[in-house]
Amino acid sequence: MIFAMSTSKAVDAKIAGAAGFAQPVMRHLRELVHRAGPVEETIKWGRPFFLYKGAILCFMAAFSKHCSFGFWTPTMRKRLRAAGIDLDESSGSLGRITSVADLSKDGVLPGFLREAMREIDAGGPVAAKPRRAVRTELPVPVELVVALKKNKAAAAAFRGFPPSHRREYIEWVGEAKREETRAKRVATAVEWLAEGKPRNWKYEQ
Repeated sequence: MIFAMSTSKAVDAKIAGAAGFAQPVMRHLRELVHRAGPVEETIKWGRPFFLYKGAILCFMAAFSKHCSFGFWTPTMRKRLRAAGIDLDESSGSLGRITSVADLSKDGVLPGFLREAMREIDAGGPVAAKPRRAVRTELPVPVELVVALKKNKAAAAAFRGFPPSHRREYIEWVGEAKREETRAKRVATAVEWLAEGKPRNWKYEQ
């Protein structure tokens, strides 16, 4: 049974904007979470999160070559490790996921999801402080650098944005494979930046 899905347009956008290999993985993970119980979706710290009764349940993210999925509380991370499931030590998430086939353990994930929900129902630990991983900023694509030099308002907005917002523009432009696609994205990016808009401004509530 899939519970009534309370989906978020911002999460839709994150999935649509992910690399081709990542989109089916994220859709699959999203469905697994919604099958486990009634959850809501949101964006926190630039990645999709799932909430149960207002508490953070789990999260997922897409990178250039892999995806990740993890539970939020230290208790659930310990239980996953005890079950022999490898976790990334820096984020507490499952190992590198590059395809739906990598989710061979998705048969056990619903059980862990329901266990995490019971922990929340029982008033257990539901909030873990986000780990501040040291991340170097991605290099800005040359085309975007050149375009920003020609538009002072856009350049000022870009410099003033938090790292996560700059990263969204950098990744969006950098992921374009064709020159014409990249040129179009650069032009759109400069237009939005000049108006002070973040990359996903359309989906912000």
